[in-house]
Amino acid sequence: MPVGGARGALRTSKRTWQWVVGSLGVLVLLGICGLSSYFFVNDEPYGRDARTADSTPPPGALNRDISSRAADPTPLTVKEVFPGKEIVIAAEESKYELLKTQASEDCELVADGELGALLVDLGCSQFVRGTVRSPTGAYVATAGIVNLTDAAGATSAREKIQPIVTGEKGRFLGLAAGRGTEAVARESAQAGWHERGHFLIYCVVAKTNGTTIGEEDVFARQVLTDMIEAYLRGKVLEQRATAAVDPSGSAGPDQPPN
Repeated sequence: MPVGGARGALRTSKRTWQWVVGSLGVLVLLGICGLSSYFFVNDEPYGRDARTADSTPPPGALNRDISSRAADPTPLTVKEVFPGKEIVIAAEESKYELLKTQASEDCELVADGELGALLVDLGCSQFVRGTVRSPTGAYVATAGIVNLTDAAGATSAREKIQPIVTGEKGRFLGLAAGRGTEAVARESAQAGWHERGHFLIYCVVAKTNGTTIGEEDVFARQVLTDMIEAYLRGKVLEQRATAAVDPSGSAGPDQPPN
């Protein structure tokens, strides 16, 4: 093998190994709690995700009120939620490839059955979602943010979703993004969810080869926490929840970062 090819292979192997080792950090939690047919992302982030989700706002930033759409009226955009072609969870780790994005005011595209009706009842005005491929290529996931009326509604949604999905009365809908991603749109795909402010965050994950995700699949769990806790909740909404301060000391305009 040419030297350049060998070095490239080593770099790829190293990135893949970092992702695998990072994923093994969830084994203890899974051993204690187990998994149901649908995953629920708890309030407390764990492992490598804790440092991202609990990140401290940078100097020159102020808290922005995102407790309601009245206080935070600017709609989400694809540019805000998915600004690039890759999603970086941590600088030293492999990236998720962004395959497709969608922003819409048609909230029926997010979920069906009683879950879809619940989101409408709680004032869903729009959503932004994207479909990604995991660093190893073994998983495909659709992750998104739903814009609800207020934080009370988002918390209510988080609490009411579990019995709906476990009772098979409704589910989050994945967004297929071409060949090899069809599994994310099937009923067998697994889901996790959380909230922050007046937003509901969710992710649907499936194996690329279409096989069922088992109860001890730590890698599927890692995809969920990467997308929900570390990225959408810990980065995207963290940025929305802070406002830059200009040199005069006043807060900038009430616009989300681009």
